[in-house]
Amino acid sequence: MIIRESYLSKIRPFIGKDIIKVLTGIRRGGKSVLLEQIRDEINSPNTIFLNFEDLGNQHLCEYHSLHEYVCDKIGGSKETFYLFFDEIQEVQGWEKAINSLRVKFHADIYITGSNSQLLSGELATYIAGRYVSFTVYPFSFTEFKIVNPDYTFDQYIQYGGMPFLASIGFGTEFSKNYLQDIFHSVVLKDIVKRNNIRDVDLLERIIAYALANVGKSFSATSISKFFKSENRTVAPETILNYLKACEEAYLLYRLKSQDINGKKMLKVNEKYYVVDHGLREAIIGENLQNVEIVLENIVGLELLRRGYKVCVGRVGEKEIDFIGEKDGDKLYIQVCYLLIDESTIQREFGSLLEIRDNYPKIVLYKEGSFRGKFEGIPAVKIEDWL
Repeated sequence: MIIRESYLSKIRPFIGKDIIKVLTGIRRGGKSVLLEQIRDEINSPNTIFLNFEDLGNQHLCEYHSLHEYVCDKIGGSKETFYLFFDEIQEVQGWEKAINSLRVKFHADIYITGSNSQLLSGELATYIAGRYVSFTVYPFSFTEFKIVNPDYTFDQYIQYGGMPFLASIGFGTEFSKNYLQDIFHSVVLKDIVKRNNIRDVDLLERIIAYALANVGKSFSATSISKFFKSENRTVAPETILNYLKACEEAYLLYRLKSQDINGKKMLKVNEKYYVVDHGLREAIIGENLQNVEIVLENIVGLELLRRGYKVCVGRVGEKEIDFIGEKDGDKLYIQVCYLLIDESTIQREFGSLLEIRDNYPKIVLYKEGSFRGKFEGIPAVKIEDWL
């Protein structure tokens, strides 16, 4: 098991503080194991750890029952208790129990959830200003190499970084079946059930369209026209609602588009990326036949994983694959598969050279003989950058 130090280092400053620690992210993306690692690092006898997907805890999936259970466990103790609640969204009215426990006891509280709406609505009312959130992503290529040094970059391109893959191996039918199971679990539990969606077939077809068009600009209207060509009428509003539900379940990430030289956000040219490209392989297939699309997805998610605020960019008529912003700085990135001939070099570097500022710029590529810099802009192999 890999110790996810990049997350632990961010969480440690809040251990023991009167602030609720919230871990969110895709189902099966590593939140539960990270929660266990926090518990093990604290190593206190005053610990209550509950996983609400465990049928043995089903009787606690209502806030009165949960509150009563924890109160009985703590009793009249004045010591600090460490409370760990995994997949807390399964508890009806959970935010009421959490807020009461925070007020009633010396409690250091950690919760996980698989939906971004965990931090909206009533939660914001009950614990406004009293929580800090961390998004947990599937394994990066670097993390997977630590777990399995024999894991190649081509395997990562095909199967992605869902943590459990490290223990079951790659290139097997079981790997693909496992990824399909994750996909259907996310769709049914975190999208269909939560949003009361009746037309599951339509939802899955919209997701399949998004997965097939990762890194490409499209709109709800263009998807609606696609379905119309198949003699099926779907309102753009319905498509937008379904895509939003996928974002809330951390399955898809929507990146807005920025006019770089005009320094404004655009209402068009948004792009969608999938939280783990292995899910694309499981549903669409052909990751190795669509390498450039997958490479772009890998880089976009890695920027998010590293804490950047990410968008896609335009400078004049040219596209910039990614703009990353963090701590007042920016980073511009172009991604390509091959960097070998003059036309490719001119295209990839040319877009970056149009940007009128001095923030770092970089071209990431998988294959090619080019080395060094082009007019001051470095080219780095993606595998090395990761």
